[in-house]
Amino acid sequence: MNYDLIVLGSGPGGYVAAIRAAQLGLKTAIVERENLGGVCLNWGCIPKKSLLHNAEVLETLLEAEDFGFTFENLQVDFGSAIKRSLGVVSRQTKGVAFLMRKNKIDVLEGQGVFQDPHTIEVTPAEINPDAPARTVSAANIIIATGGRARPLPGVEFDGERVLQYRHAMRLAEKPESLIVIGAGAIGMELGYFYSTYGTKLTVVELLDRVLPNEDPEVSSEVDKAFKAKGINLLTGVRTEAVEASDSGVKVTVKDLNTNESTEIEAEQVLISIGITPNTDKVGIDKTGVKLDQRGFIAIDANMRTNVDNIYAIGDCTGKMALAHVASAQAIVAAETIAGAETLPIPDEKYVFMPRCTYCKPEVASMGLTEAQAKEAGYEINVGQFPFIANGKAQAIDAKEGFIKIVTDAKYGEILGAHMVGPDVTELLPELSLAQFMEITPAEIA
Repeated sequence: MNYDLIVLGSGPGGYVAAIRAAQLGLKTAIVERENLGGVCLNWGCIPKKSLLHNAEVLETLLEAEDFGFTFENLQVDFGSAIKRSLGVVSRQTKGVAFLMRKNKIDVLEGQGVFQDPHTIEVTPAEINPDAPARTVSAANIIIATGGRARPLPGVEFDGERVLQYRHAMRLAEKPESLIVIGAGAIGMELGYFYSTYGTKLTVVELLDRVLPNEDPEVSSEVDKAFKAKGINLLTGVRTEAVEASDSGVKVTVKDLNTNESTEIEAEQVLISIGITPNTDKVGIDKTGVKLDQRGFIAIDANMRTNVDNIYAIGDCTGKMALAHVASAQAIVAAETIAGAETLPIPDEKYVFMPRCTYCKPEVASMGLTEAQAKEAGYEINVGQFPFIANGKAQAIDAKEGFIKIVTDAKYGEILGAHMVGPDVTELLPELSLAQFMEITPAEIA
């Protein structure tokens, strides 16, 4: 065997797994067909947060008159926002490369494909077509291949009229109008960014509310805030057709309550309806690893697959498509392989992983919603406090939103926390830690 461990994919799951394994003394290599850092560092979390910060600064400037500041002929350069985000990406990916060198991890550039459960063939990819082809083997392999944007059936991304998130991160010019299909976190975040920069925005969602995985009261608050910004939100509608032309796009939607069809036109459409796993072009069929019907890899609490020496982490497992979840899984997998003490993640723990949406107002949550707690059979108490009743919120004119905590009535255990409003993503760690340590709200207070 060439290595103790090969990690296939260098996203926030893959590179963390490689580092932890190297720290524990394993001879480790990582295979990557694109830039180090995966979707999160190059196309997702990091550049998106940069763009969203630009939008927040712009929104502050646009509201500055309320605080006694006026501007004449304010200039807004959309291209500078994109350029700044690319600079952030470059620094982050260089940082990952440094960590690989520091921990003596071999970086194998190219497309990795299984030949058998222990062997991977690495062939040159677009990122470095001059990289040597090689065949490597390892006692253990971690699959961290991530996922990609899922298209609508019969609709192809073209990068010009029909976009996925990668395209939306690097547009050369701001669209005058945009339709976003899918009101999950990515759709709402990018929608907020473009709307703030002046794009006429329509958001289309199949389910009956935006951010449908959040507590309904949170969804309602975000719905109200987006509509106040002039954003057109269409919920409970199914996308029937997407037609692209030289002049723009036409999207046909059907209202699921009335069965009435409507045509919406815009310059571009962004499809944001989830991900599909990158498990179809890496030779999984040569390993015996089991996939579910959607192509995700089944794992246990230690990230083991059904094949003894193969583990899987991150978006390709279908658990929660979040960078910090992938990193947590990575540490468990590496420590399990090394025989070190670790903290397994059983399925029931994923709901307590913190999740955030960085539009404005921000959304942060973890654990069960009020409805989910009742459905699970808990007798519950619900505490809720609106920001409008908070003195500092009034002082800084950030009054929208609330904090809602769901607890077990018998023991006081925190079952869920659901927040919407200013900087709530920074309030979530305290509640997540309290839930993990079984601290009650009374003890926090």
